Amino acid sequence: MREPYRAIPLIATSLVVALLSSSPAGAFGGMGSGVRGGSNDSGELSASASHSRIKVTQTSGPTGGKQGTVSSTDVNWKPPPCWYEPVFTPEQLKDFSENDGSGDVGLRDGWYGSKLWTDHFRDEKDATTIFTKPATVKGYKNYNLGKKGYFWRGVAPNVTGLDDTSLCSRLMFWQDAGEIPDVPKAPTPEILAEYAYDKVKVPGTEVELKPAARSTVNLPTWVWLDKGTFRDVKVRAELPGTGLWAETTAKPVALHLDPGTEDAELFPASGDCAINDDGSIGTPYTKGNADKTPPCGIRYLRATDGAPYQLSASITWKITWRGSDGTDGDLPDGTFETTQDMNVQEIQSINR
Repeated sequence: MREPYRAIPLIATSLVVALLSSSPAGAFGGMGSGVRGGSNDSGELSASASHSRIKVTQTSGPTGGKQGTVSSTDVNWKPPPCWYEPVFTPEQLKDFSENDGSGDVGLRDGWYGSKLWTDHFRDEKDATTIFTKPATVKGYKNYNLGKKGYFWRGVAPNVTGLDDTSLCSRLMFWQDAGEIPDVPKAPTPEILAEYAYDKVKVPGTEVELKPAARSTVNLPTWVWLDKGTFRDVKVRAELPGTGLWAETTAKPVALHLDPGTEDAELFPASGDCAINDDGSIGTPYTKGNADKTPPCGIRYLRATDGAPYQLSASITWKITWRGSDGTDGDLPDGTFETTQDMNVQEIQSINR
């Protein structure tokens, strides 16, 4: 019986490129995780394809307190799965290959042993791999020492499957300093902005209520937040060695209320309360407003029976970006939701 087909890269001038497609962890950098060469987003050196060198820094917006990342309102949107980044200078590659040598040099190719690094990147031996076009890859002399630039490789911090990396599977290659390689999936400000999408930290949403402790059936509960509670959050994403950066801005635009029960009436009926220019939401309750309709609020029609209702408040954030090359654009709106207990009684509170 013929053995099942196994994908094995070709051998060229003693250089073996070992295919790891049977092991996603290896294919995406599991073997090289934590070793030296390049740097990941925590600042540690790494030769793993699962780490990006993109640095993300919050430049404005609230800090501290309860925070979280936004969820895209577009369920079909995904951040880019992979792109190319500079990872080694000639000196770094020489040190890495002579002192470690483990790690991966392509999203679908892994190398075992320092000899294979030195064969290709020191001794000019060509490599042949079924995942690289052209199939034969010219070798390098003495790690390109004396030249200014970087060796680039594919990274896939957001990968969900092997097919997602089909455009980033080129073997590690050289690019002169100050130049971005002319290849598909080369980094752009837009890619940096999309990478930073889930690095944006926004504040939690615990709204002010009147009455604070317990609502009353058929009487409106006022909902508001003081001014300045919500402000724009900005983060800057930079890719070292390229001059590329993008600034991603999340602007709060609306609060959505979900009373936690169908036995309730919302104000406005959509449950969407606009966020004012000063960062406030709704209007604070004042004495004498008990029977008035709040601009943002809830009227519960049935009392709680033991367990409180779970009042959900979610902020919608409009997300935009601008880049180092003058480009800009929109990313999908994001939401961040928090819940709080809501008790409802049958009789009117004397505090109203």
